[in-house]
Amino acid sequence: MATKNRNLKNNSNNKKRSEYKSRNLLSGFLFGVGLVAFLDEAIFHQILHWHHFYDKSTTDIGLVSDGLFHAFSWFATIGGGFLFADLQRRNMLWLTKWWGGVLLGAGTFQLYDNIIQHKLMRIHQIRYVDNLFVYDLIWNISALIMIIFGFSLVVLRRNKQESGNAIS
Repeated sequence: MATKNRNLKNNSNNKKRSEYKSRNLLSGFLFGVGLVAFLDEAIFHQILHWHHFYDKSTTDIGLVSDGLFHAFSWFATIGGGFLFADLQRRNMLWLTKWWGGVLLGAGTFQLYDNIIQHKLMRIHQIRYVDNLFVYDLIWNISALIMIIFGFSLVVLRRNKQESGNAIS
């Protein structure tokens, strides 16, 4: 009977650990998406004036679209931050998995931005110059590097974290 109770308790603990590991990944992913979107908007839209979020209309519409994009980036960042704080409060924060999520979110957003928004939807380009190839190449390579490093933190380090406690 004691073995059966112990097995039930272990199954419950494993399910809870799995749930919190997923929350670590989600928190990092949201934070990474929000952070890169914020940096994109602040650097390329506001400081360098290379483009607006939506460039197929007037400058006023472009500025409004930048404002909505900025709001999205902060909602994602703050949402990821709240999940991070909850995980830390519950002592269920795995920093390695969280940082992997940050890199996955940042790289995925950047790759999506260039492939979908820049190339397929054509709502804006990175920069309006004759030869975009170099800009696209740097944009996509940096996105792939973030995705590869994030993936390695989440998946390849899994065995080490499986045996460890939170806050690693």
